[in-house]
Amino acid sequence: MTELRSIPFSPPDISDEEINEVVDTLKSGWITTGPKTKLFEKKIAEYCNTSKAVALNSATVAMEMTLRLLGIGPGDEVITCAYTYSASASVIAHVGAKVVLVDSGKDSFHIDYDAIADAITDRTKAIIPVDIAGVMCDYDRIFEAVKNKKQLFIASNGLQKAFGRVVVIADAAHSIGATYKRKMSGEVADFTSFSFHAVKNLTTAEGGMVTWRDIEGINNEEIYKQYMLLSLHGQSKDALSKTKLGAWEYDIVAPNYKCNMTDIMASLGLAQFKRYPEILVRRREIIEKYDELLADLDVMIMKHYDHGYSSSGHLYLLRLNGKDETFRNDVIIKMAEKDVSTNVHYKPLPMHTAYKNLGFKMEDYPNAFDMYRNEITLPLHTLLTDEDIEYVVGRIKESLDELK
Repeated sequence: MTELRSIPFSPPDISDEEINEVVDTLKSGWITTGPKTKLFEKKIAEYCNTSKAVALNSATVAMEMTLRLLGIGPGDEVITCAYTYSASASVIAHVGAKVVLVDSGKDSFHIDYDAIADAITDRTKAIIPVDIAGVMCDYDRIFEAVKNKKQLFIASNGLQKAFGRVVVIADAAHSIGATYKRKMSGEVADFTSFSFHAVKNLTTAEGGMVTWRDIEGINNEEIYKQYMLLSLHGQSKDALSKTKLGAWEYDIVAPNYKCNMTDIMASLGLAQFKRYPEILVRRREIIEKYDELLADLDVMIMKHYDHGYSSSGHLYLLRLNGKDETFRNDVIIKMAEKDVSTNVHYKPLPMHTAYKNLGFKMEDYPNAFDMYRNEITLPLHTLLTDEDIEYVVGRIKESLDELK
């Protein structure tokens, strides 16, 4: 008889290293944005081969502040994929721009690259492609599409003029540590937003980071300064700067936002970052073990590793070939009854009330619906043992047999 066990979906992997680093911060007397946040930014920039990085309190706000940095707002359009979580699109609405959704590709979890150019108009200022499950998009095809429509682009400020085309802002919430054609996630798109939420590979409990490629004619320190102003009320000095002798005075240069990262969060991130190479190795081992054990089932598995790319191994997505929503949901219930937590990534945006209210209709995105209707996400985290993986696969095979 199989030994019963409980398999959670995505618990955080917290070791004594993280606990000790957080305790050190708590004892330091400096718990908000300070030296550890700045060090964490430096580490991530070096890792991603970029000149700078900015730590914020979520990937969502990293995307939103990037749109604001670019001066995107009412009258503008921003493209993203229908097959994603709300954050990829909600930030567009936050700045007052028009959300433009593109279907996913046929039998693909990524945006339909062939449909991007047709979605670009003279109002389009940016595209937010989504690196799903840790697998980066085909950025060559995305840049090809935006360059082919370069003649339509109308810049409304100096930064937009420096690009002279639609700006590519990667929603890389899933893909820190992934590579595309031997380049790191973070150095491929014009701007890249990472998530360090509790369920992510590398966590700061909540948190995010934005990186960007060097832009000809634009000073990186000025971009960094603008992010600082956007994320801390438009205040000309942060708290750390104000601690210098006699340096209390500051100015508010714009009525901006409050979305900075704290040193408590950054200390978690620094400890996680030290362990991140081994975390990525273990995630790959788990994926390869799943792939091997599921090989005899009639399922389509998202490919995480190939000659042109390497995933961060964030989520394990599979499709139950030929099945529908009802069957998939029944499998999820069966798995839950066996104490194995599973999930669905994602319910396409046009299925949600907020996006229906914006006028989107699911029938206009048939590929996204086709991917969603029989997708199930299995547990993938570094607290899983090989025996746990075998147990999960055993339970999914049982569940499928019981539903025949």
